[in-house]
Amino acid sequence: MEDPGAGRAAHVAAAPEYQATTSQVCGLFPFTAGSGTPAIGTPVGRHQLFGEVVCLDPLAWLRAGLVVNPGEFVLGQPGTGESTLVKRQLTGAVAAGTRVLVLGDTKPDYSMLVEHLGGQVIRVGRGMDRINPLDAGPLGAALRRMGGPDAQALRWEVRSRRLSLLMALCTLIRGAPITNAEEVILGRAIDLLDDRLTSAQPAVTDVLAVIEQGPDTLRAAARTDTPAGFRDRVSDLVFTLDLLCTGSLAGVFDGPTTKPIDLDAPAVSVDISRVGAAGDHLLTAAMLSTWAHGYAMVDAAAALAEQHLAPRRSYLAVMDELWRALRGAPGLVEYADSLTRLNRAKGMGTIMITHSLADLDALSSEEDRAKARGFVERCAITVMGGLPPRELARVCEITPLTGPEQELVTSWSAPDSWQPGAKHPGRGKYLIKTGERLGIPVELSLVGAEYDLYDTDQAIRSVVGEGTSR
Repeated sequence: MEDPGAGRAAHVAAAPEYQATTSQVCGLFPFTAGSGTPAIGTPVGRHQLFGEVVCLDPLAWLRAGLVVNPGEFVLGQPGTGESTLVKRQLTGAVAAGTRVLVLGDTKPDYSMLVEHLGGQVIRVGRGMDRINPLDAGPLGAALRRMGGPDAQALRWEVRSRRLSLLMALCTLIRGAPITNAEEVILGRAIDLLDDRLTSAQPAVTDVLAVIEQGPDTLRAAARTDTPAGFRDRVSDLVFTLDLLCTGSLAGVFDGPTTKPIDLDAPAVSVDISRVGAAGDHLLTAAMLSTWAHGYAMVDAAAALAEQHLAPRRSYLAVMDELWRALRGAPGLVEYADSLTRLNRAKGMGTIMITHSLADLDALSSEEDRAKARGFVERCAITVMGGLPPRELARVCEITPLTGPEQELVTSWSAPDSWQPGAKHPGRGKYLIKTGERLGIPVELSLVGAEYDLYDTDQAIRSVVGEGTSR
C-alpha cells in the first residue's frame, strides 16, 4: 500500500487490540467490537449489534465446552418465529450427520421439512399409523443381537419402560395414579406375556386379556386366594385398561405398531395432528407413547454401539407443545422427567418449546410444577422470542436477565402501531442465554426454500388469497 510521504510498505502489521468495558472505551466508538459470538454449530442469524454470524447447536456447544448439557429451552409468543429457529437448527443438524427426532408434531409444523430432508414421517391417528405402547421397538431388535449380562440388563430396561408407559396411560385415563397393588399386577402380567410371546410384541389388549383370565401367578401377585377375591382386586384396573382399548383412544394404541421408526433415517417426525382433534386425553397419550418410542430408539442405538454392532450416532429431539402432555393428569411430569434426565449420557440433545411458563400453573400439584420447572433449569441454553413483562418476570426466576436484556425482549412482544401489513417487531428475533453470560441478540433471515418449508401460516394465507380472488 502507499503511505503519503513515507514510501511503500510491503507489510502492514495488525493493530493492537485492547479489552475493556464499554464504559471505559466509549470514547473510541465506532472502533469497538463485541467479544465475539460462537461460530460452532448451525448459523441461525446475525448479531443485532455487531452483525457477526451467530451459530447455535446444543450438541456442538457441549462438545466445545460452551455449555454443560445439551438441553435447549425455546420460549416465545405465537407468531414470533420460535419454530422457525428450531427448523433452522434441525436442517443444520441433519447436514452435520445428527439424527433428528420430532417427538409429537401437533400442528404439524415439521413434517414437510422432514420429508424435504429425506426423512421418515409417521402419521398417527385412527385409520392411519398406529403405535403400540408396549412395543419394545428398536430396543427389542437390539436385544435379539446381544447376549450375556448386557442383554439381561437391557431386558430389564425394556420391562421397566413398558410398565412405566402403561402406568402413565392408565393414570391419564383414570385421572389419578394407580395403586401399588395394581402396579405389581401390571408388572407380573407383562412378565407373563413376555414369556408367552417370544416372537411378537405384547399389546394393551393382551394385558387386559391375561388379567381377566386371572392365572395363578397373577392371583399370587395380587395376594388373593380365590378367583372372586382377585376379580375384586383388579376390577378398577380392568375398566381402565378396557377404556384404553375401547374408549376415546380406541384404534390408536390397541394393536401392533404399523410403521416402526427407521434407525437409519436422517430425520423422523411423528405427526399426531389428527389425534389432537379428538381431545386432550388422546393427544397426551399420543405424546407419551411417541416420547417413549423415540427414546427407546436412542437407547437401542446406544446399546448396539456399546457392543460394536452399530455406529455411534448423535440425536437431536424436539419436544414441541411440551405442557399439553404434562397437564393431562397428575404424575405425568414424573414420567417425562425420567425419560429426559439422562440425555447427555446418551449423546442426545433436546429442544423443548412452549409459549409461556404460565402453562406450569395448569399442572395439578406443586410437586408437578416443581419438576416441570426443573426441565427449564436443566437446559443449559434458553432462547427467548418476544415476551411481555409479566412473562419475563417468570423467566427471571429461572434464568437471570439484565435490565437491558429484559427491555430488548419486551420491545419485541407487540407492534407499536395499528398499521395493517406492518412486520411484527419480534419476528425472527431471539435472545440466546447461557448461564450468567450476557445474552446474544440474534436476528434470523430466511433464504431460498426456507420461505416455504418454515412457513406455519400457509393455511391462513391460502384462505385469504382464495377469498380475495373471488
